[in-house]
Amino acid sequence: MEGRVQLASLGSPLSVPRREVSRKSKADGGAPRLSEGARSLAWRLSGRKCRFRGFILLLTFFIYTCYHMSRKPISVVKSRLHQNCSELIKPINDSHSLNDTTWCDWAPFDKNNYKELLGAVDNAFLVAYAIGMFISGIFGERLPLRYYLSAGMLLSGLFTSLFGLGYFWNIHMLWYFVLIQICNGLVQTTGWPSVVTCVGNWFGKGKRGLIMGIWNSHTSVGNILGSLIAGIWVNEQWGLSFVVPGIITAAMGVITFLFLIEYPEDVDCTPPQHHTSDGLEENQHNPEDLGSGPYTNKESSLETPARCSKEPSAQPAAISFLGALRIPGVVEFSLCLLFAKLVSYTFLYWLPLYIFNVAHFNAKQAGDLSTLFDVGGIMGGIMAGLISDYTNGRATTCCIMLILAAPMMFLYNFIGQSGIINSIVMLIICGALVNGPYALITTAVSADLGTHQSLKGNAKALSTVTAIIDGTGSIGAALGPLLAGLISPTGWNNVFYMLISADILACLLLCRLVYKEILAWKSSLGRDRGYKEI
Repeated sequence: MEGRVQLASLGSPLSVPRREVSRKSKADGGAPRLSEGARSLAWRLSGRKCRFRGFILLLTFFIYTCYHMSRKPISVVKSRLHQNCSELIKPINDSHSLNDTTWCDWAPFDKNNYKELLGAVDNAFLVAYAIGMFISGIFGERLPLRYYLSAGMLLSGLFTSLFGLGYFWNIHMLWYFVLIQICNGLVQTTGWPSVVTCVGNWFGKGKRGLIMGIWNSHTSVGNILGSLIAGIWVNEQWGLSFVVPGIITAAMGVITFLFLIEYPEDVDCTPPQHHTSDGLEENQHNPEDLGSGPYTNKESSLETPARCSKEPSAQPAAISFLGALRIPGVVEFSLCLLFAKLVSYTFLYWLPLYIFNVAHFNAKQAGDLSTLFDVGGIMGGIMAGLISDYTNGRATTCCIMLILAAPMMFLYNFIGQSGIINSIVMLIICGALVNGPYALITTAVSADLGTHQSLKGNAKALSTVTAIIDGTGSIGAALGPLLAGLISPTGWNNVFYMLISADILACLLLCRLVYKEILAWKSSLGRDRGYKEI
């Protein structure tokens, strides 16, 4: 029987006939080398893997764009639920009395405590999201991601639509909106651990910060789309501001069920290596050097039959919650994200109302202007990923951006509303500096820690680590809007002082990791200097 060589480095069940293998010179030790035909085949298989990677990156981008799009309408509609009715013309068929100054408001948000009630609606979602996130990662490791994500998106679309249907059903009970938000918060936890795990399954560590920085712009893109869609109907039938994003999210859930590919092995592609080992990763990804790969040791390796990449093997056990906490860096980044997300989500939920009250734009204009914060967030996420890849300093990158964010928020509050140009520029800069660290921690850092060397290749930890980090951050996301609702009646200045304090605390929590990165850079520079002297 003719011997065959498997293209093991490409993870394909395809094998190459022995006649395709040429010998190196004796000076090279007689190691086998693939012929031009086999090399061309290897490149084709590599191109096939790249196409699948691009497809997964695009699909997961749209998936989480829909998740965030369905969260954003509440921040735009807030200014419609309670507004200054004296500036509006009362309809002819209106049944309210002439002295009623709240005829245009939506009960129960027509009282003086409307900010506290709106804060309660926000926190119903955010507290449920924070609690559910810790549980979601555990389920995400044990259930098929395709089913888990699809079900989550369908339910998320349903509950988002039900909130908007309260307008058409003329519902004025606070408990209805709170209950819908609790349910929506729980089902939305299916999204983040699942998409990060799916992307982590397909991409190794190389340039992870840049790739995930670009990919993580789905958060800001979703916020922008949610604001724009909600703005279309906010001044008329505000219920459609929720129903339309809900329908789009549910439709994306169906697409996810039909097309999501969880693992490279499912389509006979090689899983990525998350850590190099004696240069093997480079060899395995370079078809030119396949001869120096796994079959260079003995002649008998050429006679080994081809094996499928999906060959049954012992599956690693899912990591425990406490085991994930012991991974170096998880606790520090989780606590840092708590305060970083507190700042980001306060802007997410209260920025349109702040612009509406302080700059005196109407509800649609305030919602549209608030999208500039998310435009800055896209730039900040990409910039943070690029810098952290180049410097190999995730913590240092986050710390520097957090330090710069504090004075910029102070300046935005005092001079940001003095002119439209100032407002645009300051919103973009603040968005970049606030959302940059948040984006980096929830993507590249989570994926790095979920595939940490201490796990010895157990990729099962990725979903749990992602859930712990984002779940801790979600506690801050719940606290931020709650505190903003309680503090804003005393003045918006106090809200910004609270945000600046949280930003500084986030920075301080990374000091130990920043110190370790600086020591690593010094050690690396010392080795480089030693090599030059030799």
